[in-house]
Amino acid sequence: MKRILFVLAVAILVLGLEPSIPAKGKIRQSQIVSTNWLAQHLNDDALVLLQVGAPKEYEVAHIPRAQFIQLSDISTPRGQGLILELPSVDQLKTTFEKFGITDKSRVVVYFSKDWVTPTARVFMTLDYLGLGDRTSILDGGLPAWQAEGKPVTAEIQKPKPGKFTPHPKTTLVVDAGWVSTNVNKPGVAILDARDAKFYSGAEAGQMPRAGHIPGARNIPFSSLVEESNNKFKNVDTLRELFNAAGVKPSDSVTTYCHIGQQASLLYFVARYLGYETHLYDGSFEDWSHRPELPVEKSENVKTQSKP
Repeated sequence: MKRILFVLAVAILVLGLEPSIPAKGKIRQSQIVSTNWLAQHLNDDALVLLQVGAPKEYEVAHIPRAQFIQLSDISTPRGQGLILELPSVDQLKTTFEKFGITDKSRVVVYFSKDWVTPTARVFMTLDYLGLGDRTSILDGGLPAWQAEGKPVTAEIQKPKPGKFTPHPKTTLVVDAGWVSTNVNKPGVAILDARDAKFYSGAEAGQMPRAGHIPGARNIPFSSLVEESNNKFKNVDTLRELFNAAGVKPSDSVTTYCHIGQQASLLYFVARYLGYETHLYDGSFEDWSHRPELPVEKSENVKTQSKP
């Protein structure tokens, strides 16, 4: 047995093989794929492509074989929970099987135009179901694909229904009680993905209380991608954003925002950088509606009253 383990270890070092569960701080390279990678694998039998965006955008042009997915497909119906809240595993299983996903699928999610955060939400949902290691986001989305003259179509292909076995990561999604217990715990970083004006409390948005969860740090979702093309910033820049927010390499990260959409992009990047990552699905919608939970504003900030 020791000899077998030794041989495997040598193979990993010599061939550059990566273990299926990267160590903390190790970049999860497969989470982001390039247009060239996708072009090379476009005809793979296991490939499932999901486009996120406006329905009309999909009808006009999409990558061949791509299916159209929207957030309502992966959310609790309006009026039955929080906005964008994850539905039951059975509902998610039915949804993704409809798109042809199986236990052997290699899933690539991409956006049309600038739908970056909804795309990350789809990734997070698949990760929750246990498919995160088989799912990627196309860097730059459809605009990058089209800018390089790669093929698009208006033809809609109905996929053969798939069948897969969910392995939900129940610890991936956390609630207000978990956040309240861990917010000041050493080794736990609570990160707010909202724009600075909402984090500081200068504006309340649609929330009953302005500010942020006490002890939370701010990494705005918009700082994670290039403004010109929505491609992810390089690894060094992303790491510096986390370092500047006081996140240590050994910390576990929990992200939140308004309703869990922007937080999904910060979740994606934290996971990509190798952090143990969680998402507070209820986010500030849930937290700010609970009067027993504290809300903090940044120093010298006065909330603007609504007109």
